[in-house]
Amino acid sequence: MKQIVILGGGTAGTMVANRLVKFLPSDQWRITVVDQNNEHLYQPGLLLLPFGKYKPKDLMRERRDFLPKQVELILSNVLAVEPALNRVQLSGHEPVAYDYLIIATGTSPRPDQTPGMDDPSIWRNSVFDFYTLDGATALRDRLATWSGGRLVVHVTEMPIKCPVAPLEFAFLADAFLEERGLRDQVSITYVTPLEGAFTKPVASKQLGSMLEERSIALEPDFVIERVDPETKTLISMDEREVPFDLLVTVPLNMGADFLAGSGLEDELNYVKVDKGTMQSRSFDNVFALGDASDIPASKAGSVAHFSAEIFTENFVDLVQGKPMPRAFDGHANCFIESGKGKGLLIDFNYETEPLTGKFPWAGIGPLSLLKETRANHLGKLAFRWIYWHLLLRGRPIPIPALMSMSGKNPTTTN
Repeated sequence: MKQIVILGGGTAGTMVANRLVKFLPSDQWRITVVDQNNEHLYQPGLLLLPFGKYKPKDLMRERRDFLPKQVELILSNVLAVEPALNRVQLSGHEPVAYDYLIIATGTSPRPDQTPGMDDPSIWRNSVFDFYTLDGATALRDRLATWSGGRLVVHVTEMPIKCPVAPLEFAFLADAFLEERGLRDQVSITYVTPLEGAFTKPVASKQLGSMLEERSIALEPDFVIERVDPETKTLISMDEREVPFDLLVTVPLNMGADFLAGSGLEDELNYVKVDKGTMQSRSFDNVFALGDASDIPASKAGSVAHFSAEIFTENFVDLVQGKPMPRAFDGHANCFIESGKGKGLLIDFNYETEPLTGKFPWAGIGPLSLLKETRANHLGKLAFRWIYWHLLLRGRPIPIPALMSMSGKNPTTTN
């Protein structure tokens, strides 16, 4: 019997486990998922938690509930991957051998990598993250009592999980403070290492205009050197300074520590893979899905979903001795909450930037691309049900894995 080991029971790991059991005979294949705990977190909800839209319990489920019965779940920390020996070392458990390894351990914020950021005098006091459940909950409690001052929303370095989320936070903070009658007492600054609000020109211009409309200052090309905890100041490599009273930061994102020294990883511990097949560039029987890979696409749930579809079809051909026929195109679509019950939607891939138009059906929609609408906001809220009931379980949804130009305006220049 052949063994597939999936490291990570999050979005990508759970989806691919559900997909593989449909195609691989259980009398010939054994699938094992390894994760450190049995708690599955709905990560998109962390953005809304600080504003009181969700409670922590609304975002949590048990991993076991979303895995097929024939899939073994091992709850253990991964100590090391030994690809030359085809095995994984676990804490408090015998080593697990594999014929094929799928790494889906995601990415994590690392405030310890920026001098001063996690200083005990400011961390979770005047400096917060919202990409973790603890961080988002602590920020919720701080915002509930905050009376105003200088709010800075900051991105340390790309790539990050869900690259539009910091912009969403800035938009939502603007609306939240206005609702509480505090907007006039708060200056908001968006600090980014990018040249503009986003990476793609059309979307960057649109999102930058939205920042300007909300009187949110933009500080681009800001490569952080350190945080000064005494003066509460961000300091860049070119010696620019941005003071804050409340800093909401996205720390440096990195892959799993256990990948360091495995021969699979890049300098940030992301697995180096072929961007079309997700296959390791060092070991043919190792793959990486979701945020754990180094593909030049957004680290977003939609990318995990679309790439898992392509991977599954390729993998079934591979184990039958056939070439892998399909190549993932970097397809991503992301809802962007803009506050006051509205949102945007962007759809893009490796080669095509976000454009205006209708989605998913040309002329029908019902969703609009790169345009603030109530429907897009409702779409984001509805996604939580879709996530738990369809995506994680590997059930089909009416959106193709490869990006379609149907409904898009390729001549968009605004």
